[in-house]
Amino acid sequence: MIELTVEALHLHYGSNPVLKGVSMELARGEVVTLLGPSGSGKTTLLRAIAGLELPRQGKIVMSDRVLFDGASGTEMPAEQRDLGIVFQSYALWPHKTVAENIAYPLKLRRVSASEQQSRVQAILDQLGMSKLGARYPNELSGGQQQRVAIGRALVYNPPVLLLDEPLSNLDAKLREEARAFLRELIIRLGLSAIMVTHDQGEAMAISDRILLLNDGRIEQQGTPQAMYGSPQTLFCAEFMGSNNRLPGTVASVEAGRAVLQGNGWTLRGEAKGVLQPGQAAIAVVRVERVRINEAAGDNALSLPRSASMYLGDRWEHLFREANGGADSLALRVYNASEQVPNPCHLELPEDAVWIFPA
Repeated sequence: MIELTVEALHLHYGSNPVLKGVSMELARGEVVTLLGPSGSGKTTLLRAIAGLELPRQGKIVMSDRVLFDGASGTEMPAEQRDLGIVFQSYALWPHKTVAENIAYPLKLRRVSASEQQSRVQAILDQLGMSKLGARYPNELSGGQQQRVAIGRALVYNPPVLLLDEPLSNLDAKLREEARAFLRELIIRLGLSAIMVTHDQGEAMAISDRILLLNDGRIEQQGTPQAMYGSPQTLFCAEFMGSNNRLPGTVASVEAGRAVLQGNGWTLRGEAKGVLQPGQAAIAVVRVERVRINEAAGDNALSLPRSASMYLGDRWEHLFREANGGADSLALRVYNASEQVPNPCHLELPEDAVWIFPA
């Protein structure tokens, strides 16, 4: 069942178009992430759904309620939309206890004191904070403050939860723990949620579906597996994952495969988009798909190593053409060992090479 629908939404800041006809759906029990670089329109779309930004045209419908309709002039105030919102800053009342912060939406809705107490305690139990209700925000860790903000958004059982970069204020270690907690909580409670992030790893970990925005439009959407494994555009391929980028010229195209030539090298890969011989193109290959071999093999390049970096669970090696100029051919490769053969041959499996129009 569809919980929320956005149809052809346009929104401007002054004369600057920010959303350019965005359409999306959110199914009940689904988590959709709005992913993209700064300025792509993801936070603006979330705020438009929440009623904090006024679109110019389009339609937003939640279940059977019209939240916004540019054609009829319908605009439901934010406070009447009953959406749960977790802001990037958490926005906790510093003079209220954890329990009072979580209870505030219930107080506004004139829920009885006894009902407030039971519902707040139930939320605290679900968040693993059963004994922290009497504390104040400044007595909590960043991760605990984030849980309070989520609890406040959940306490009145909203049909849709909106999360605006909910993990961005946490350090790297806490972010990993918090995203696992958030995904587990979403599954356990069967939540319908829309989350904004610029972190593709976070999006893939938490989402059922990703909408990648680029310049106010949806570039591509799909499951995390599809977005990572089958990008349809150069922007999507480069935004998702850690990549190597090799510009060249198309030598031939046949049966969905293309041959790309550079200065002294040739690669075969999957043709993405419309490619013609002689056309400038770019090959993209994930860093983890490149293999280091002692012997020259198929679809391989031979480059000297210029640097190595220890990442804990693996090494990252940088191989670069001997001239070392800014435009020189370079490849990043993950490897279990610091040691690499000399000479070193870098195999790029044909099914891992995507060739896009430049």
